[in-house]
Amino acid sequence: MENDIFQLQYALDTFYFLMCGALVMWMAAGFSMLEAGLVRSKNTTEILTKNVALYAIACTMYMICGYSIMYGGGEFTLFLSGIVGDGVAGAEEPATYAPSADFFFQVVFVATAMSIVSGAVAERMKLWAFLVFAVVMTGFIYPMEGSWTWGGVPVFGLYTLGDLGFLDFAGSGIVHMAGAAAALAGVLLLGARKGKYGADGSVRAIPGANLPLATLGTFILWMGWFGFNGGSVLATASVESANAVAVVFMNTNAAASGGLIAALIAARIIFGKADLTMALNGALAGLVAITAGPDTPSALQATLFGAVGGVLVVFSILTLDKLKIDDPVGAISVHGVVGLLGLLLVPVTNGDASFSGQIIGALTIFGWVFATSLITFGIIKAVMGIRVSEEEEYEGVDISECGMEAYPEFTGASGSGK
Repeated sequence: MENDIFQLQYALDTFYFLMCGALVMWMAAGFSMLEAGLVRSKNTTEILTKNVALYAIACTMYMICGYSIMYGGGEFTLFLSGIVGDGVAGAEEPATYAPSADFFFQVVFVATAMSIVSGAVAERMKLWAFLVFAVVMTGFIYPMEGSWTWGGVPVFGLYTLGDLGFLDFAGSGIVHMAGAAAALAGVLLLGARKGKYGADGSVRAIPGANLPLATLGTFILWMGWFGFNGGSVLATASVESANAVAVVFMNTNAAASGGLIAALIAARIIFGKADLTMALNGALAGLVAITAGPDTPSALQATLFGAVGGVLVVFSILTLDKLKIDDPVGAISVHGVVGLLGLLLVPVTNGDASFSGQIIGALTIFGWVFATSLITFGIIKAVMGIRVSEEEEYEGVDISECGMEAYPEFTGASGSGK
């Protein structure tokens, strides 16, 4: 009887894990649509190519070496010998779900971190330079940082983040801030898009080509986030875990709603108009803000946390523009600035976390990812270059990088409309 109960629990938890992983995988479509909507039409094909290719690269590199780096790999080596062992690599006891389900759930998180980079460097980075960076990011940079956080490995053998009171339930820092740190490194080396900033310091708005697509992408990400946060409960086949999943779903949705409303109101006060792009980023900011600790707040607290993230992202986007840090989709603000906020909010409702531990964890994640990304981008820049020519940027990278346009009937080969 006991064995039958265990088998049922194992089957239910494995199925839940896989379905949540599938939801997170669908976030790749959300990032694709969001970014395709927020770039100009002449750069749409290339941004879509980046997103679909980075997902495949992330899956392959994490299979080859990423998972082993992050979790020890002694019991789980897909590339050489297939799936072996009874549980998750690095776990003290056999898990109640299939190890391959854990791998699948983890690999879609890696792809999410890399997707954040693609939007920030949009419209001026070479496609193949970006894909080379994706290999390093998903195969080494992210897994090393993940080994110090979720993997429990001491940071360079010096200190263990968990012992310091660091907690990140589903990845505000580990996934989102890490992706933003890599994005910031790339943006600083690339520089701004031509015409974005005037010689007098003025900021020129460069509208996206398709706001319906951007809105669809936001809704897809919103939906996928239930798998992102809900799956991080790691189980659902008991009363306790089922209740935990329900709370996480409820708080995830509440935070996104609070973030959108707050960002919309903030934009109305600042600009005098309802800014759709700020509202969309506000929803995403709310989601990022709650991701580090969606299991402990009340629904009202989650809404307020999301609202703080929604307001913060508006001011962050405006501040980065003043600093001439050109981020076409607001990824650094949404995932980086609000990712840090998410980490700092955890101790408010969870006594197991400490503010000092969260700060040290954030510095560790950002410092490692930013430094290694800057070095990697620098090497790629020296070897093959990372930025397209001024002429290619003017004509649109769709033609120069991919040889085709997303909207040929409307733009013509050179964006002339002919």
